[in-house]
Amino acid sequence: MFKPRPKVATVFPPVRPRGYFPFRKQNALEMAAVVMGGAFVRVALVVAALIVAAASSLPAQQTTEILRLNEIKPGMKGVAYTIFAGDTIEPFELEVIGVLPNLLGPKQSIILVQLKGAKVEHTGVVAGMSGSPVYIEGKLAGALSLKFGIFTKEPLAGVTPIENVMEAGAGAAATATVREEKDNAEAQRTQRSAEEEIPMAGAGAVPAGVAERVGLSSGAYLEPIETPLVFAGFHRAAVERFQNALAPYGMVAVQGGTAEAKADDGEVKPGDMVSMVLVKGDLSIQASCTVTMRVGDTLYVCGHPIFGFGPVEMPLARGRVLTTLSSDLNSVKIVNAGGVIGTVTQDRLTAVTGRIGAAPRMIPVELTFATPAGEKTYRFEIIDHAKLTPLLVANTIFNGVVSTPAYREGTTLRLTGGIEIAGHTRVNLDNLFAPTDQFIPDGVFVAGTVQGTFSRIYGNGYERAKIEVITLRVESIPERRSATIESAWTDRNEVLPGETLNVKVLLRPWRGPAVVKELAITVPPQAPRNTTLRVMVSDGPTLNRMAQLQTFGVAGRLGSLEQLIGLINRERRNSRLYVTLLVPNPTLLVEDKELPNVPISEMNLLDQRRGSTGSLLLRESTAGEWSAAMEMVISGQQSVTIRVR
Repeated sequence: MFKPRPKVATVFPPVRPRGYFPFRKQNALEMAAVVMGGAFVRVALVVAALIVAAASSLPAQQTTEILRLNEIKPGMKGVAYTIFAGDTIEPFELEVIGVLPNLLGPKQSIILVQLKGAKVEHTGVVAGMSGSPVYIEGKLAGALSLKFGIFTKEPLAGVTPIENVMEAGAGAAATATVREEKDNAEAQRTQRSAEEEIPMAGAGAVPAGVAERVGLSSGAYLEPIETPLVFAGFHRAAVERFQNALAPYGMVAVQGGTAEAKADDGEVKPGDMVSMVLVKGDLSIQASCTVTMRVGDTLYVCGHPIFGFGPVEMPLARGRVLTTLSSDLNSVKIVNAGGVIGTVTQDRLTAVTGRIGAAPRMIPVELTFATPAGEKTYRFEIIDHAKLTPLLVANTIFNGVVSTPAYREGTTLRLTGGIEIAGHTRVNLDNLFAPTDQFIPDGVFVAGTVQGTFSRIYGNGYERAKIEVITLRVESIPERRSATIESAWTDRNEVLPGETLNVKVLLRPWRGPAVVKELAITVPPQAPRNTTLRVMVSDGPTLNRMAQLQTFGVAGRLGSLEQLIGLINRERRNSRLYVTLLVPNPTLLVEDKELPNVPISEMNLLDQRRGSTGSLLLRESTAGEWSAAMEMVISGQQSVTIRVR
């Protein structure tokens, strides 16, 4: 008696006869034209042609027929593929509830589906599942990308239509020839404040009728599935601070590790995990999601943006799933980053794309943390990106401080080191940071200072800074070294031009007896007689703030990046005591130069042309500046006057 063969679940749609490719060339061109439209049709045609050529060379079981959005109907059955543990791609069933037109924007519709099966009903939609390929009736329909909030395990999800996923590939072709314009725009975008930045990962409200039909409240909305941001070698305090900065982008921080590179790392296929590498080496940070489709050496992943940066260059690595953590709050995949397999090239609204092959250049960093008990050095690399690099450097420094076993709160931290920039003078870092009574980790102040320096370098309006190497050293001094300027006086009130007088400063250390510091200064021989001069005793940050106010509107019009580096290197240190002699003569600031004692004719000319020049006129000129190293953080300001006879 004939017995029917049992049905066997397959990882991919049914295998077609060898050489069969249902995605016809004509249909590909038509679909690309519909997707892109207008001026971009030619680009879309090229991309579609490349897809046809590449797909025809793939094994038959990996070729996929496209199911367009207008063919989707409620009640259709389908299957999606993802990894829950190990390297095994597992299927789970789903059913189409309906299409939500224009949910995320014009022509950005979403397919609403209900996931079915014991695993997904237990875990709900999992962080890291975004990008999982969705096949409906044997055809590739899109990428799993959206979920409902964070407090529901109801297995309802949104699917980005495959037409929209493929737009990211067309965007890569359209921007291949505008790298220089992207670099300039990237530098200018960095100048905007954090309050002005709007993350690309948005959310869409579900129509009341649909929400009621699936048993949700009328205020239900779909949001991008969270991306696991995996930290290896990081202290919990550093993870929490970094997570807060990237939470608006839909990141969920987890602590994990890295996996050994394997020979088959580059043999990724739909349903596999990949990782976007931000930091690698002794420290590691990577964001992971699932592969939707592969066309030749091009990967389409995630089904939504990671950061929404558009054209990017960051390493792409194989993701190795350890397990899936089920949670009522937010289920998440625990993923280790494997070997680097290529480059992420596009970070778009509907997908992230990358190519298998060479990895992009990263910035090598050497961070040494020294205590009386010894030294510990970390070596790692970070991506070169105007927005992320300053934040990554700050977080790795903070982590280096708090994760060292010999570290403790209440110590003074000395930061030294430098930033090597191709074709430019080295940026020098040298400052002291004393602990405070604020309920803030001491390492935050060190990290914030470094982040500010990097932001200024990347945000310059002159050229893209190519950072070659970063070398930093943080030394922990086991005491609180700080002092306040309480008063200042001179040994006499009247002097002759060219004479030397002593300036005495009363300093009050933290929990220590007051000390008097004496500095000798010389009145310039050309100082005008019968004139009152001001002697200002201050800390370094006070002078830096004055310089920033003085050059406001001027520094933005410096002549070059080299001049900006010069300004940074000339900034005063907070571990020195400064005495500045000021004369009541105007000073002209031109770009990064100070021109004291400006002639009246030049003042009049400047006054007439002030709106169109990169200059600023000050009412005082610096006749001299003296300083002394104090080996403690100095704060405060005092002024005294002297008269030139």
